[in-house]
Amino acid sequence: MTIDSSAVPEPRGFAVHTGPAGLADDGRDDFTVLVSTVPAVVSAVFTRSRFAGPSVTLSRAAAAGRAARGVVVLARNANVATGAEGERNAREVRATVARALGLAEDELLIASTGVIGRQYPMADVRDHLKKLAPPFPEGGFERAARAIMTTDTRPKTATARAGRAVVTGIAKGVGMMEPDMATLLTFFATDARLDPEEQDRVFRRVMDRTFNAVSIDTDTSTSDTAALFANGLAGPVDPAEFEEALYAVALKLVKDIASDGEGAGRLIEVRVTGARDDAQAKRVGKAVVNSPLVKTAVHGGDPNWGRVAMAVGKCSDDTDIDQEKVVIRFGDVAVYPPTRHGDRSEDDVRAAVAEQMRGTEVVIGVDLGIADGAFTVYGCDLTEGYVRLNADYST
Repeated sequence: MTIDSSAVPEPRGFAVHTGPAGLADDGRDDFTVLVSTVPAVVSAVFTRSRFAGPSVTLSRAAAAGRAARGVVVLARNANVATGAEGERNAREVRATVARALGLAEDELLIASTGVIGRQYPMADVRDHLKKLAPPFPEGGFERAARAIMTTDTRPKTATARAGRAVVTGIAKGVGMMEPDMATLLTFFATDARLDPEEQDRVFRRVMDRTFNAVSIDTDTSTSDTAALFANGLAGPVDPAEFEEALYAVALKLVKDIASDGEGAGRLIEVRVTGARDDAQAKRVGKAVVNSPLVKTAVHGGDPNWGRVAMAVGKCSDDTDIDQEKVVIRFGDVAVYPPTRHGDRSEDDVRAAVAEQMRGTEVVIGVDLGIADGAFTVYGCDLTEGYVRLNADYST
């Protein structure tokens, strides 16, 4: 499915509020409310970090009932490792927004993202909460995508049709991405009506193939949250058609995230085929995309395909990987084994790989030659910009 968000309206029955709540000192919008104007069904997945913040704890409990209809997002402050005070503050923020909207507290999720170990600036946040004036205007997903950003360089949105319904997604995230269940912050809204159990199965399948397939730096965030809100205003849709649309939206966001990785210059896509099963393919793909040596080679446009072979070889527990059966490609250029070179000399092959690496997207193919398992993972190169940004992140 091709994404053309400009030609697709936003889903019906979703309202957005954004504004500056003093979470940082630059005055930009950093407080967001995305809410369905009618009851909705929610599906959600969260980080498995043992240092998860109170936002994740509260949201996980709310999502368990499947009846949440929106989310409050505070950007630039993770509210993690903040103890009992941090939990009280998160509860207060969510409760205040819920009262303003005439909702029960557990009809809202709450998410926070940013620096760890700092309390919310509650005096400023309370001042902003006093100014909330529901009902909020419908639409405004682009504003929401911008307001939830931290070190992102651009907002990330995507929209697609599913029959008479529409699916829109927003996401933030450029670093600390090596997920266990979800990744970063990403929220989807749809006016489709689905059976709640089927919706949940579809959502988790799509998350596994998209947001669980992206990695920037192997670090797992304390605040990862992904949620889908469906209010049914467009009526029932075919589950398979909906899954195709949701997958297209999620994949677009994943590629936007990977290409916007902190300091990133190039998107890396690793396609693993011929694996024992999909899990093995994913494991090998992650080994390649997470390798600092592969990342730096891509950054420098260095056609050193041996680094990919090294990364595959790190999967030492996968004893059925046989180097004599493995084939490695950059784009459509087979680099290993040498018997795949045909009439090309080694210099010709390196030149062809270097040409493949000049673009903004570098595709690496690894065929393990075992069975028919396959998985594609996404990441980015490792640059001086990543080091500079993260060296100074909290100062």
